[in-house]
Amino acid sequence: QVLLVESGGGLVQAGGSLRLSCAASGRPISSYTMGWFRQAPGKGREFVAAIRWSGGTTYYADSVKGRFTISRDNDKNTVYLQMNSLKPEDTAVYYCAAQWRLWIAVNNDAKYDYWGQGTQVTVSS
Repeated sequence: QVLLVESGGGLVQAGGSLRLSCAASGRPISSYTMGWFRQAPGKGREFVAAIRWSGGTTYYADSVKGRFTISRDNDKNTVYLQMNSLKPEDTAVYYCAAQWRLWIAVNNDAKYDYWGQGTQVTVSS
């Protein structure tokens, strides 16, 4: 069992930055591919970024490529999402998720085993 807790969300103006954190407990995240997803009001859950369980390979949605960076600190058992040049359309609840030792369909939320409770990000225009 892995417990994931997101933090770092908030209200920011367009063009600003936020860094989200996802702290894990229960098992070391070094054995998990970690992903970030988001869900805006009235919309389905959308893939944002993922980082492979070994080697650090990353993958991003086109909508955030060049603006967002996913990283992990296995010693702290934490994954981060640095979000720069934020836009109003980035407004959503952001969730982190964990996938056991796979790098398969990382943009598919059904492939993840554990989820956090989410953190709200609101970008004002």
